Amino acid sequence: MDIAQTLEPALAPLGMIAFGAFHPAPADGVPGNAGTCVLIGNAGPALWRAFEAGRMDADTPPAADPLDDWVRHQLTGLAGMVGAAALFPFGGPPFLPFQRWAQRAGPARPSPLGLLVHPEYGLWHAYRGALVFAERLELPAPDHRPPPCETCATKPCLTTCPVNAFSLSGGYDVPACAAHLARAAGADCRDLGCRARHACPVGRDHVYAPAQAAFHMAAFSRAQIKS
Repeated sequence: MDIAQTLEPALAPLGMIAFGAFHPAPADGVPGNAGTCVLIGNAGPALWRAFEAGRMDADTPPAADPLDDWVRHQLTGLAGMVGAAALFPFGGPPFLPFQRWAQRAGPARPSPLGLLVHPEYGLWHAYRGALVFAERLELPAPDHRPPPCETCATKPCLTTCPVNAFSLSGGYDVPACAAHLARAAGADCRDLGCRARHACPVGRDHVYAPAQAAFHMAAFSRAQIKS
């Protein structure tokens, strides 16, 4: 039984997908009795549509982190149905090493922006949780597609940012990015999403909807103010 294919009918209405799975070793830091760890996330705008529909139907007070709360509710319920434990990349510190787990589970690798880039979805995907099973279940066939950045000669992601917040030598200049978003000149990044992320030629069919991009950019800005 391929656990990723088994989960697909339950994940699809939530706009989520299984990004692969791995058998954890002690060094992976997966807590609990972990025989198999399945990475769950989204690509493109499907999760946003499901979240918006669920939020409109919900008779609950507004949440400080409404998307995280919705994801937690959905995946915790699914975990109970399939006999797994649900883990999440939010709720810390400490934070679980989801970026490392994603690279164990599938072909996503670090991009020049620091985000993981996927051969199919590009930069337009995210890891929302993990389902951990005590059993060592059958894993999906390994995905050996090479990282797309290896063959990208021009790397437009590094030359598109209006404040040069990204570089191979200096990494990500978070203060410069946050300051730009707070100014009038940052309206397009703030409302439509990061220009550098949009510059990546991979996964263009999965670009986030404007409202989805604006939601995440606003969350980023709030996090910088708190810090």
